[in-house]
Amino acid sequence: MSARADLITSSVLTDEVLEGIRDRAPGYDQRNEFFHEDLQVLRDIGYLKPRSLSQMSSDQRRLAAHAPATALGIGMHLTWMGVARDMVNQGHSDLQWVLDDGEAGELFAFGVSERGNDRVLSDSLVSVSEVEGGFAFTGQKIFVSLSPAWTRLSLLGRHGDEIIHGFITRDQEGWSNTPDWDTLGMRATQSYTTQLEGVVVEHDRVARRLPVGPNEDPFTIAIFQNFLLLVSSVYAGIADRALELTVEGATSKHSALDDGAAYSDDPDIRRQAAASAIAVDALTPQLETYCSWVDAAGPTPDHWFRLLSGMKHQSVETARSVVDTALRIVGGGAYRSSHELSRLQRDVLAGVYHPSDTEAVHRTVAFDLFGPTQ
Repeated sequence: MSARADLITSSVLTDEVLEGIRDRAPGYDQRNEFFHEDLQVLRDIGYLKPRSLSQMSSDQRRLAAHAPATALGIGMHLTWMGVARDMVNQGHSDLQWVLDDGEAGELFAFGVSERGNDRVLSDSLVSVSEVEGGFAFTGQKIFVSLSPAWTRLSLLGRHGDEIIHGFITRDQEGWSNTPDWDTLGMRATQSYTTQLEGVVVEHDRVARRLPVGPNEDPFTIAIFQNFLLLVSSVYAGIADRALELTVEGATSKHSALDDGAAYSDDPDIRRQAAASAIAVDALTPQLETYCSWVDAAGPTPDHWFRLLSGMKHQSVETARSVVDTALRIVGGGAYRSSHELSRLQRDVLAGVYHPSDTEAVHRTVAFDLFGPTQ
């Protein structure tokens, strides 16, 4: 049996679970509603628990092919499971509690994005002051996926020349949500704006203190490699599903101009579908190889940030192209809002906004090739 087959057969995602999740996805999207039932099912079957990045990536790709928004939201939690696993494997046992909480069913979310801050992890517009017992965070976070349900929220903010990373719990005072998530796609993630009003990250929940600016600290590397590869897995899953719908659509449609022949017999349709398949197939070896490198816990590969950001970019652009081709082949019926491809078209567009966005990817790769500008 292949290594990929082992990963798939060991998954907790059964066909029954996945079909239920797919059935609920249109309703969440139409009602602009969080995926509460999906979350409970996934928690019950152990999906929130930490495991290898290879397993999480494979699972996320399958989940995304059934419900992209559910997969994207859960991916934030799984990213923290991966970060904690990587850090503990490198001897940083202070993050063992994250793995223990994940094992117990707690739900972790990311409070990273800030309006107007394009430096992502290397700086912050949220101010941090030291207080008795920890650090108080004041400011605003946006795109906080899992907002209705998280029980542990990561925060980063600036304290002088340092960036403080840490976690708060939902029962703490000093934070509030604005339920303002009414977007084109990925609606079920319910990624609210979150206001921080002096909420305290206690000393024993500080994950890392790093200097302002770019760095290659193991914590930063762990965040990038888990986040980018798991996000890539979601968009690969969207591409997988769009290709399935392409085949179904072309096989079931018949041409009145060609004696009722199936569209799948048309040479041009076959070429377009084949091009989509070739592009999707190219994602798998990259994803599996990069995840296996992380799981091996070896030294950081050469050009690692370049490879990671390129992987995310390629998965998103491939998914966008495959969805677009599917819409063209399936035809006008897919233009209805009730059609799954219509939702996939809206969901896939979210990929251009996740770090690393198109501009950041090309800056990263150009820096790797040429070094800094003079």
